[in-house]
Amino acid sequence: MQRNAVLRRHGAVLQALAMLGAVLLIFWAVNTPAVVGVSASKRELPVYCVQQDEKLVALSFDAAWGNEDTQTLIDILGDYGVSTTFFVVGDWVDKYPESVQALSDAGHEVMNHSSTHAHFSTLSTAEIKSDLSRCNDRIEAVTGVRPTLFRCPYGEYDDHVIKAVRALGMTAVQWDVDSLDWKGTGAQEIARRVLDRVQPGSIVLFHNAAAHTPEALPEILESLLAEGYRVVPVSQILLEGDCFIDNTGRQCRR
Repeated sequence: MQRNAVLRRHGAVLQALAMLGAVLLIFWAVNTPAVVGVSASKRELPVYCVQQDEKLVALSFDAAWGNEDTQTLIDILGDYGVSTTFFVVGDWVDKYPESVQALSDAGHEVMNHSSTHAHFSTLSTAEIKSDLSRCNDRIEAVTGVRPTLFRCPYGEYDDHVIKAVRALGMTAVQWDVDSLDWKGTGAQEIARRVLDRVQPGSIVLFHNAAAHTPEALPEILESLLAEGYRVVPVSQILLEGDCFIDNTGRQCRR
């Protein structure tokens, strides 16, 4: 009887050790960088920001509905001698072609923000390509320049969206600094959010019809320029040559 009890205890100990070993093995597999890297590499990501040693920052504006402040923004940006990128919806181009032309004439990039601001993750690959092409056609008809960059409506995407964008030879671009101007945030809060978060290689999100963006923009520009930043369009902050997008959405050199 005593011998059987000892054997049962030994068996229980061995079983517990086996379970512990299995747990440790799973923990190692999940947390090993090589394994994490393999998993992350399967995701298709847009560019959120860029590896930059130089103090470059890209300001971007989404234009989908209103047009109250577009010319004001053009004037402010012109006062500081900076060029930016406006991601515009095809329907917006049809409504405000004179503003699209004014943006182009002022030296700003006019890029693709979809034809109708649809939820792209619900569309098929063929529908995405058709939508992007229609928007590109509308922008090119006004500016004479065919867009190469795309921003997903609502910031929504999945693997098949990004693959469809790349299949057209375009680059999907998000942002790593959100001004939150679209929430009606006050000018001081917009400026504080941007200036606290920006770093070399950042892409900042604004909107052309947000209530307080024109009020916040001069302080942001003055501070960035005083800190030695150069404000450039998105295409000029992106890397060329052999590069990749890491699992945070940062475009990096190999």
